Amino acid sequence: MTEAPLDEAALAAGRAASAGMGAVVSFLGLVRGAEAGAPISALEYEAFQRMAERQFGRLFDEMARRWPLESVRLAHRVGVVKVNEPSLWVEVVAPHREEAFAACQWLIGELKRVVPIWKRPVA
Repeated sequence: MTEAPLDEAALAAGRAASAGMGAVVSFLGLVRGAEAGAPISALEYEAFQRMAERQFGRLFDEMARRWPLESVRLAHRVGVVKVNEPSLWVEVVAPHREEAFAACQWLIGELKRVVPIWKRPVA
């Protein structure tokens, strides 16, 4: 988790994949201009960092049990994130696209469900 803007190119440049890997799935979540139907200028993210890091570890462990992944990397913003700026970046490296897509989608869904990160709309 970081208060710094997410630099997708710099994050992607840190990728490592062995010769047996055939898929990289990345996801970039942007702040939309409306929340619950009302226009906003930003979202403010807050996290219980120690618990969030523990939950991320549990999710990564579960992913390793479910899929043959080589790597999973994630960056999530905290603080104020303006509309059209990224708040979440995820990258999954796997032997095949089916595993990479499934793992990425599962992680994002579980992150929203169990990781203590809250968002507040900013008008």
